[in-house]
Amino acid sequence: MMKVHILEQTQRLAIPLDAAWAFFSSPRNLDEITPPELGFRIESCRSDTMHEGQIITYKVMAFPGIWLPWVTEIKAVEEGRSFIDEQRSGPYAFWHHRHTFEEIEGGVEMTDLVHYALPFWPVGELAHGLLVRPKLERIFSFRRKSLGERFGEIG
Repeated sequence: MMKVHILEQTQRLAIPLDAAWAFFSSPRNLDEITPPELGFRIESCRSDTMHEGQIITYKVMAFPGIWLPWVTEIKAVEEGRSFIDEQRSGPYAFWHHRHTFEEIEGGVEMTDLVHYALPFWPVGELAHGLLVRPKLERIFSFRRKSLGERFGEIG
């Protein structure tokens, strides 16, 4: 049995759509919006330009001194509007992350929609409430704050 969880976050940034797309579609910018305690490191990324089928390998620190490899694939790209990354191997049993961008007055509305599931059911479900969900919420909160400081927020 696998329970799929959902995390969704929308943020309105005071940045033109083309500038937002340029920033978010470059995998190399991920470390700038990831909390330092994750020790996020890109191990392999052959292109600075995101494209369907692109494989990106990372290492993240799950706990102090415990590094986990993470491999994602860019599954779909709709230039200037959305892209999807999916985990091929890593800490989750399932990870599907859709990033969407919509031009609004004064900037762009950016939405992250993540569907994810944990391995080792039912133990993974216990860890979800105690560790995983709070950690994901901290990561996305950090991201929200750093993006707001970098680009400014609308409303």
